[in-house]
Amino acid sequence: MYWSASTAATAPLNAATPGGAASTSLDEATQKATNAAGWVQENWGTWVESGLKILLIVVIAVVLRHVIRRTLTKLIERMNRTAAAAEGTALAGLLVNAERRRQRSEAIGSVLRSVASFVIMGTAALTVLSVLQINLAPLLASAGVAGVAIGFGARNLVTDFLSGVFMILEDQYGVGDEIDAGVATGTVIEVGLRVTKLRGPNGAIWYIRNGEVKRIGNLSQGWSTAGVDVVIAADQDLRRAREVITAAGEVMSKSEPWNELLWEPVQVLGLSEVHLDTVTLSVSARTMPGKSAGVERELRWRIKHALDEAGVHLAPRPAPEEEEEAAPADPTAAVAAPSALNNPSSPQSTATEPLSSPALGK
Repeated sequence: MYWSASTAATAPLNAATPGGAASTSLDEATQKATNAAGWVQENWGTWVESGLKILLIVVIAVVLRHVIRRTLTKLIERMNRTAAAAEGTALAGLLVNAERRRQRSEAIGSVLRSVASFVIMGTAALTVLSVLQINLAPLLASAGVAGVAIGFGARNLVTDFLSGVFMILEDQYGVGDEIDAGVATGTVIEVGLRVTKLRGPNGAIWYIRNGEVKRIGNLSQGWSTAGVDVVIAADQDLRRAREVITAAGEVMSKSEPWNELLWEPVQVLGLSEVHLDTVTLSVSARTMPGKSAGVERELRWRIKHALDEAGVHLAPRPAPEEEEEAAPADPTAAVAAPSALNNPSSPQSTATEPLSSPALGK
């Protein structure tokens, strides 16, 4: 009853003013538009200032990134040109070859360019967020947690990458070097930030993760040593043999291309082994890195011919020892001796008394 009476009372009022609701909506819209215009008028200066700041930050970051990357590229090209100019000179044998220098410089340049881009653009992004008055503390905390999680998940990858960077920066090895990496031995054909490719002696390509390399033996840096052992008969003239070997080494050091590969005269170090029938002379020579194997083969060839011409005889190769023929095994060795008790008519069997069966009481 109360609701009906109130409704009936207000109905005539609304009916009497049909334009009341429309005028109220129009007033509200006008008020909202006025407030919005005032808010825009009050803040448009701040917006323009923030936009200009953001634009200036982005422009500075892009220009700085471009300048740094171009500077690094020019520096790497200059390093490569210097290495290429040294190639073919007398100093080139002591320096890193052009290909190795190029790969090392490009790898270092790639790392530096990536680091520079990450630092510059990351700093610019954080600066833009601070201009927009966004709280960076939760973002940095989340990034830290995500970085820790990614680090634990990809620790092997990170280890390989960091090991590769330090290997390249320290110039531990390069393309063309013959190295012993512990897990494999061969010639380096490619150096990467994560893996190193080796060409093994049998032609196999080994992919070695840089993080797994615990030690490296570089056989191509500095100089190498060619060592040859000459075994001659014990009754030969050792002084004559030494003179012949020294003369053969001098002739070899003056001929092409061994005059460039031999960095010191061939030396007879003396006797390394003395036996009843043979003696061993040790011959050594310092060579260009990685060329010792070829020098050793040529040195053996020349020493053999020189000793033959001088009448100095090498020790004969010992004949293989013949194994004594083993006596045939006795088939009865593992058979036990016969027992006398097995024969019922033997005195031992007759003397034995069988056991009487025990009497069982009721």
